[in-house]
Amino acid sequence: MEQKTRIAAEDGKQELVITREFDLPVELLFRAYVEPDIVEQWMGTKVLKLENKKHGGYQFETTDPKGNKYGFHGVIHDFTPNQKITRTFEMENTPFSVQLEFLEFEQLTEDTSKLTMHVIYRSVAQRDQVLQLPFAKGINMAHNRIQDLLSKLK
Repeated sequence: MEQKTRIAAEDGKQELVITREFDLPVELLFRAYVEPDIVEQWMGTKVLKLENKKHGGYQFETTDPKGNKYGFHGVIHDFTPNQKITRTFEMENTPFSVQLEFLEFEQLTEDTSKLTMHVIYRSVAQRDQVLQLPFAKGINMAHNRIQDLLSKLK
């Protein structure tokens, strides 16, 4: 299956640029990141807190098939509805340090939009570690779930 989400990782840089075009209006795509019930569905996680505002924060929790719980959280530094979210992202109980994420939502046509995620890691080594995980497959699957889920709401 074609992976529609593109990941650009330049050698020697501690960042990724992730892009995906959706057959969704930008307002609907933005809802996937700010409405707890939609976030829970496409991420397969429980939303414990989601404060969509400048200086807000979020906290999510997921459970693996063995029943182990994993948390992740962050601070929202900038929030412009239907345009951008700037936030930190930190997985609890992992060797990965906090990362900075710039999410930009762009309307392409009345019915299509584009998400660009610029993710900055603490080091090139940490970014490269993430890329060795099934990261590309996972983000493609998540974006496919957003497309499928929200297509039903159009």
